[in-house]
Amino acid sequence: MNRFILNAITLILFSILFQPAHAQYLKSHEGYVDVKGGKVWYRVLGEGEQTPILIIHGGPGGTSRSMYLFSPLTQERPVILFDQLGGGRSTYHTDTALLKVPYFVSQVQAVTEALNLESVYILGHSWGTALALEYYLAHPEKVQALIFNSPYFSTPIWEADADTLIRKLSPDIQTAIYEAEASGDFNTPAYQYANKVFLSRYGLRTKRLVSELDTASYTGNSFIYNYMWGPTEFTATGTLKHYHRVDALEKIQVPTLFITGEYDEARPATVRYFQSLVPDADLIVIDGAGHGTMHDNREDNIKAIRIFLQNLKD
Repeated sequence: MNRFILNAITLILFSILFQPAHAQYLKSHEGYVDVKGGKVWYRVLGEGEQTPILIIHGGPGGTSRSMYLFSPLTQERPVILFDQLGGGRSTYHTDTALLKVPYFVSQVQAVTEALNLESVYILGHSWGTALALEYYLAHPEKVQALIFNSPYFSTPIWEADADTLIRKLSPDIQTAIYEAEASGDFNTPAYQYANKVFLSRYGLRTKRLVSELDTASYTGNSFIYNYMWGPTEFTATGTLKHYHRVDALEKIQVPTLFITGEYDEARPATVRYFQSLVPDADLIVIDGAGHGTMHDNREDNIKAIRIFLQNLKD
């Protein structure tokens, strides 16, 4: 056999046998994955064989709509979005038997299996950070790095932080909240107004941005939010009332970035505590931002993630 051809074949075989475990060329597309209870919609933005970022949106009962704002990251690698079952472009449902944390984790797994992903970086936002942590604990071999954006790992801690933030509001707002929580009537005009004030301070502080990539009309699922969480961000009455996974943070053994907003309901002091539990984890506080960091200060949010990813080995 010609020596040149033999050398070429050898190089091809070597590249196949010894390519990085994550090497897989992802193309931009969207589709559905069958899961228990229906179909989960996903979309791959960008393309390439760099380690992709799988983004898990908040809620529960939310959608991936705000996650489109992380699309600039596609300049370096594919970005994968999906809507958790029950909201967005995935199958709508009100089946409470499906509203358990393990089922949500199985949806993450279903998306990674459908795309044949051997490894990913995971970026979770709010409730999505709990799912990111749960998925990592179940499949640590699949995750190369974690980004916890405005993290939620514990309802008792979240409620304590909310109480701290509520005490910074005016007395009449505080009274409206305390009276509603005492009576269980969360439909009063005073309580609804208090919720708007709270969200304007600690949730979305500026205006909601819209991505040109988000062209479909769809909504979240308020039934899921109320059943699992409660009527507002600061009042937890649902099945997640006693959720607490902070102790599991010390099990993380991959590069980890914590991000929170300066005025985030995921309070910087609490997120610093979470950071201290993960060896060598990084923390970035986004100036001027509330819980909607990608809306309030998109530029700095993207910059923080990019700097973190640049220090990783693809």
